[in-house]
Amino acid sequence: MAVSLMIVGVGGQGSLLASKLLGNILTAEGYDVKVSEVHGMSQRGGSVVTYVKFDEKKVYSPIVTAGEADYIISFEKLEAARYVSFLKKGGKIIVNAQQIDPMPVIIGSAKYPDDILDELKNKGVFVDETDALSLAEKAGSSKAVNIVLMGRLAKYLNIKYDEWINAIENTVKPKFVELNKKAFELGYNYGK
Repeated sequence: MAVSLMIVGVGGQGSLLASKLLGNILTAEGYDVKVSEVHGMSQRGGSVVTYVKFDEKKVYSPIVTAGEADYIISFEKLEAARYVSFLKKGGKIIVNAQQIDPMPVIIGSAKYPDDILDELKNKGVFVDETDALSLAEKAGSSKAVNIVLMGRLAKYLNIKYDEWINAIENTVKPKFVELNKKAFELGYNYGK
């Protein structure tokens, strides 16, 4: 049975690397994988979404529709709320607890919603909330939030830890491999 994921965030947060890493590990594990291109204003801080589907059988399209996502990996709280309608019953949202103000909030025409994640939890949504920014900084770079979140996702997928590390080594530029392995480890072990 196909598994559907969405990677959602704000432009410049590394969703492209996260989807590339995910595609590489799933392909290495023998799955047929389809990954969409990044949709959104990726260079202007706008909302960005990438779709990923994988299955042991042929996958024909990466597009995820409302109520279909098994997992939503959200790089920011508001993006989790924006895309929750895509989550299937029993699905999981893995979210970075960071707040990144969208342009309407920055210019003062809107207010960032309070208690977004608590509202989702109160509606029965499974939310794996992680302070991914702090963990990324602990690993050595705030830009490693994406890999911290991949570490959280790895807790839910039936793929061995060492295979993820191999995928990082084969996906990330050599000078950033150790930093990203540390970020992945911190995300994977968060909350233990």
